[in-house]
Amino acid sequence: MIVQRVVLNSRPGKNGNPVAENFRIEEVNLPDNINEGQVQVRTLYLSVDPYMRCKMNEDTGTDYIAPWQLSQVADGGGIGVVEESKHTNLTKGDFVTSFYWPWQTRAILDGNSLEKIGHLLGCSRVVGICGTHEKCLFLTSELGFDAAINYKKGNVAEQLRESCPAGVDVYFDNVGGDISDTVISQMNQNSHIVLCGQISQYNKDVPYPPPLPPAVVAIQKDRNITRERFLVLNYKDKFEPGILQLSQWFKEGKLKIKETVINGLENMGAAFQSMMTGGNIGKQIVCISEISL
Repeated sequence: MIVQRVVLNSRPGKNGNPVAENFRIEEVNLPDNINEGQVQVRTLYLSVDPYMRCKMNEDTGTDYIAPWQLSQVADGGGIGVVEESKHTNLTKGDFVTSFYWPWQTRAILDGNSLEKIGHLLGCSRVVGICGTHEKCLFLTSELGFDAAINYKKGNVAEQLRESCPAGVDVYFDNVGGDISDTVISQMNQNSHIVLCGQISQYNKDVPYPPPLPPAVVAIQKDRNITRERFLVLNYKDKFEPGILQLSQWFKEGKLKIKETVINGLENMGAAFQSMMTGGNIGKQIVCISEISL
């Protein structure tokens, strides 16, 4: 069987900006037979995420994320459907997901690496920071945020003081850089930083997590502000109950979902470039094939 896949064509360099041309699409043969314990899957959706920028370097700077190799298939979060199975716990028609899904239309995978997909918490005020008026409006009108700050308009520090007059207790940090420095400077005593990502720093040759400026470090220490890394792979045991809880909140209308969807495996590179420059609203995903019912 001939399938399409996306491979890493070139590296942007640690200080470079990724472009669609860093990836290329090619055709390869998929073996006709699968071995015991394996499944053949058809890819439905693939995810592109900021952490993947590190995988484009020869060295990711971490011990838990391996770099993509030149001319080898890229991988990441994905969802698909089982077309053939020689695994005891998976059957044809099962929907499965993996954090290491290859960027290709169909694949043969180790069934043990897959998760079978089965069928708001105490914040008095929630404020978001994003880069367009459209995104700010979505946060406040659709997602129920109390306020949203456009960091490209006006003074962020002043807007943050207006939006959080009592200071900041919890900061979920996905950006780093000047924005994070500004937020940390307005955090309260014994507050918490959840360090999830640092997208503003991924095109720079800096260690991870990037060090804070001395003045910000002084604030952190003086106010006893924790700054702990959030590594999703440390919580594999919570994936299934987490999906069930999120699904329940969605069914009850308590959780809103927003996605930016691009169609076609050939657009993986373009989707990645767009995501890295803020072109998406919500989760950026690529639809590889439709669900057949």
